[in-house]
Amino acid sequence: MKYMFASDLHGSAYYCEKMFEAYEREKAEKLILLGDLLYHGPRNDLPRDYAPKKVIPMLNAHKKEILAVRGNCDAEVDQMVLDFPIMADYSVLNLDGYIFYASHGHVYHEDHLPPLQDGEIFIQGHTHILKAEEKDGHVILNPGSVSIPKENNPHTYAILEHGIFTIRTLEGDKVKEYKL
Repeated sequence: MKYMFASDLHGSAYYCEKMFEAYEREKAEKLILLGDLLYHGPRNDLPRDYAPKKVIPMLNAHKKEILAVRGNCDAEVDQMVLDFPIMADYSVLNLDGYIFYASHGHVYHEDHLPPLQDGEIFIQGHTHILKAEEKDGHVILNPGSVSIPKENNPHTYAILEHGIFTIRTLEGDKVKEYKL
């Protein structure tokens, strides 16, 4: 199965559309959203085409394909307009035989990991900085940000297929690859 990971849409209709174009181009079967879907947050500038009301129907059109966790900018009022659950602080997923602990990154993060078992993988968003590396014996992944990348990172998402985690620009160019 092919999985797509994305984080930190922050209500950008422009980048949400670009994300779904990438999702279709990749022919992924599930989209795992790592939080901060509709609101830009008080610390971020408004992303391009900030229009949460336009993002809502785009996301809801894919409700059967989306798995999501709550970001620090997501609230109960967001859940009221979305047709898929977003309020879990984390999710444990079995993807291609690997156990992923998925979280936004504001509670659990690479410096405050959940109680991972050997071989389990931690994936987060929140920092808006892409990452795929091993740290203290654990694999730490971050697909970067779809709408507001930081530290000169491009707008990115990630794909998991056949045990390879690939971070790509929204245009599909490979930025980083990590074999699990």
